[in-house]
Amino acid sequence: MTEHPSSSTPAANTASTTVEWQRESDQIAYREALAAMDTRNAAIQAGTAHELIWLLEHPPVYTAGTSAAGEELLDPRFEVVEAGRGGRYTYHGPGQRIGYAMLDLTKRGKDVRRFVHALEDWVIATLGDFGVESWSVPDRVGIWTRDIDGREAKIGAIGVRVRRWVTMHGFSVNLAPDLAHFSGIVPCGIDEFGVTSLERLGQNVSNAQWDDALIANADEFFANLAKTS
Repeated sequence: MTEHPSSSTPAANTASTTVEWQRESDQIAYREALAAMDTRNAAIQAGTAHELIWLLEHPPVYTAGTSAAGEELLDPRFEVVEAGRGGRYTYHGPGQRIGYAMLDLTKRGKDVRRFVHALEDWVIATLGDFGVESWSVPDRVGIWTRDIDGREAKIGAIGVRVRRWVTMHGFSVNLAPDLAHFSGIVPCGIDEFGVTSLERLGQNVSNAQWDDALIANADEFFANLAKTS
């Protein structure tokens, strides 16, 4: 997908489909990632490429979802890119691990809501492996935890797009980003709660450690996708 250093391995067959994993060691520009996702999405639709879970990190960027409101862009100190995913404004940057899931829902139940819930549960389970309790909230987008001041704060974001039943985008988790960079936006349109990270909560987790834990929880993620309502 890119010419950056990465590791790419096919996983064992899951739900009758071989899923490829790609783990990037270099930062990938957001616009470059969008183009790569678009190309892979079309190839999966055409049956010429495997499904893909892509783990990476971006240089600092603000991204606008389809529901982004202009007044929520407070200080555009970084490039602002229209993402095409659902949701509002979010920040991506160093110290934040991204997981993009390009999966064919025609083979996984054609249930977008179940896909989103499965992503949330996957992130929550992986955070739990590092001793961080987290949860989703029905009327608030993202993954939430208890910050060092005892208040709820956001530690992960969810944003997806589905085109002809093939998914794009996915989730981001704050390992150790510069949290001040979130002040340039109202993250996901929610201004009454703060943003936190594993580092702020006392957990020093590398990209490799996070990826390994996420992959260890992947079977449960795919099992949740396969469940019937």
